[in-house]
Amino acid sequence: MSKQKIFLTGATGFIGGAVLWRLLSHKDAKDFSFKVLVRSSEKAKLLCDKFGVEAVVGSLADLDKLEKFSEEADYVFAIADVDDLKAAQAVVKGLKNKFDKTGQKGILIHTSGTGVLADQAAGLYTGEKVYNDANPDDIESLPLTQVHRPVDVAVIDAGKAGYAKTYIICPSTIYGVVSNPLVDAGIQNPHSIQIPQIIRAGIDRGQGGMVGLGENLWPNVWVDDVADLYIVLFDRIRADPEGTPNGREGYYFGASGEHSLYDVCKKIAEVLAQKGKGQSAEPTTFTQADLDKYFDGSAYLGSNSRCIAERSLSIGWKPKKSTPDFLASIEPEVTALLIRDAGKGYIPRADGGKSKD
Repeated sequence: MSKQKIFLTGATGFIGGAVLWRLLSHKDAKDFSFKVLVRSSEKAKLLCDKFGVEAVVGSLADLDKLEKFSEEADYVFAIADVDDLKAAQAVVKGLKNKFDKTGQKGILIHTSGTGVLADQAAGLYTGEKVYNDANPDDIESLPLTQVHRPVDVAVIDAGKAGYAKTYIICPSTIYGVVSNPLVDAGIQNPHSIQIPQIIRAGIDRGQGGMVGLGENLWPNVWVDDVADLYIVLFDRIRADPEGTPNGREGYYFGASGEHSLYDVCKKIAEVLAQKGKGQSAEPTTFTQADLDKYFDGSAYLGSNSRCIAERSLSIGWKPKKSTPDFLASIEPEVTALLIRDAGKGYIPRADGGKSKD
């Protein structure tokens, strides 16, 4: 029997590497062949030599490669830049080519984020709207001006057109430091983006900070839990391709707890003060100059993004950690970043959640 072909983007990133490792160590891994796209020739060689992964040097700007590799694959895991519309269009074009030539529907598991649900609270109030991943009508009411939404729609339209089966996983605030052989080999980034941004901003300004009053709420998820969601969905699709909700019904939220920005920033400020990197254990509001310096001028971290992961749980996802674990993870995250950034003169910048090589 021929092997199932898996094409994955974002293999060296925080989420993508965690998912790739789970696929490599899957009980059926011998039945899979893997192809990934990475920017680093050094990491490509390591992936090939140490892990038996066909790694092609390139980026999301190489639309011809995205199209070709997606056409060749049985399963596509898109886990890189969630807002690159041209890249997403190249992937779905490859899936259409596959269907036109073979009549077979490729499977696309695309990564978005619960940022698509975000409002403009700027940390000043708690939002009341709560979205449910089992309610596609509610999600479809979101305007195209929402972050991630244009790419989500392109993916969903491919499913509606009938030439692919599409699924969208929406991670929330992801926390934790990844530990696996890909990290040990220097291939995968072990750190998230959102919380380290806030920590690094606090270190640089000498005081933990927050957006507005920090009264906004966001969901959270442990990195290992959200990586498990990809595999739970993958296995469910393999076992029941017709019965697994896809297309407009194919949203899967990665959320297992909820936190206020204030509680997170309070914990960061406390840890920084304890380590002599902050003046006070009470977070202060970021000024506009702070937002410009550390977050590209955006108050996005002060938005509300509230959701229920009903559909994710319905397919058998069982997250192990929640908000208390998230808050407890902040101290070791601060410690790890202080060690990692020592001597680098690091000034954080928002990068829109792009996977890094």
